[in-house]
Amino acid sequence: MNPFEMLFVPMVLFMVIVAPTWIVMHYRSTNRSRSQLSESDRQSLEDMLVAVDQMADRIESLESILDADHPNWRQQHGGQNPQES
Repeated sequence: MNPFEMLFVPMVLFMVIVAPTWIVMHYRSTNRSRSQLSESDRQSLEDMLVAVDQMADRIESLESILDADHPNWRQQHGGQNPQES
């Protein structure tokens, strides 16, 4: 019995069972790692959310100032009344 015949069955089992499973698991883990945000992306997103909250507060402040100084500014510029929103 030559060495090729001794390795034939283990090679076939490896190619039929182990290799496809290994390849599928490799690409699953690769896709998972790509779909997750990196730490710098996560920090950028947090910074943007803070900026959005600050802008929303500023817009509300500006609208309240405009409401006090010019009560009909929303109707003149097509906006909604604060009571409607």
